[in-house]
Amino acid sequence: MRRLPPLTALRAFEAAARHLSFKRAARELGVTPTAISHQVRLLEETIGVRLFERHARQVVATREAQRLYPVLRDGFDAFARAIDELTARRARRGITLSATTAFTAKWLVPRVAAFREACPGLDLRLHASDEPVDLAAGEADAAIRYGRGPYPGLAAEALIADRFAPVCSPGLAVRRPEDLRRAPLLHFEWRRVERDTPTWRLWLERAGLPGVRDDGGTTFSDEAHAIQAAIAGQGVALLSLVLVADDLESGALVQPFGPALDGYRYHFVHLPGAAAREEIAALRGWLAAATTGERPRPMR
Repeated sequence: MRRLPPLTALRAFEAAARHLSFKRAARELGVTPTAISHQVRLLEETIGVRLFERHARQVVATREAQRLYPVLRDGFDAFARAIDELTARRARRGITLSATTAFTAKWLVPRVAAFREACPGLDLRLHASDEPVDLAAGEADAAIRYGRGPYPGLAAEALIADRFAPVCSPGLAVRRPEDLRRAPLLHFEWRRVERDTPTWRLWLERAGLPGVRDDGGTTFSDEAHAIQAAIAGQGVALLSLVLVADDLESGALVQPFGPALDGYRYHFVHLPGAAAREEIAALRGWLAAATTGERPRPMR
């Protein structure tokens, strides 16, 4: 167990030794010079040594005071730094955004730096899952949902309308729809296949391209893996033009021909009561700007 003098006495001594003045120490601590003198005397009596030579217009630190002062100064400085760090950490705000694994990997992650620039006071946590999270249970603050909507019990705002088209590595030498008769097809598993789900079967029907089997090739459970396989030249994939936009721009993938099929729409969703939260408003504004190409407004 530590046996220490009263903290008020230590603070009074440290300020007096730093200023070499009871008057200036009193002004810093918001007390009277008499109170500083009383606390210093209490400290002297507690530790049994004299700390100041008192004169009419000044005080002079003794050798013992000169030994004690830097220890207390460094200690109080360490206290101040620790408290400042804790206060700053508590003052930072954070928000958790959930989205599908593919959307997180291919759209959100490349734009994290832009988010930090637009919202420097907001820490973003990305939660990647192909299972919808329970926002009411606090699993995330907001989510990106992919589908037609509506989303009962949630406030939803449409962000991006998706389109699907054949894409492949430029090294695969696929130039015309007829080349699909010799090129391997890549697939990924939709959670639910409906009549207008953009599958290879629907695309071949719309393209009027007979003689191409839609059930051959490699199938992936994760859309991001199908994208990586296409980049690696393993075949032609019918992919989201939203998710491969950066790869098309960089030349890692090409879209050799159409048609493009309508997909679903990405929606930003959150609990209705969360709309007034500044963090939700900042994230919503950034997503809206990022999906339209506008420059987002910086967060306050």
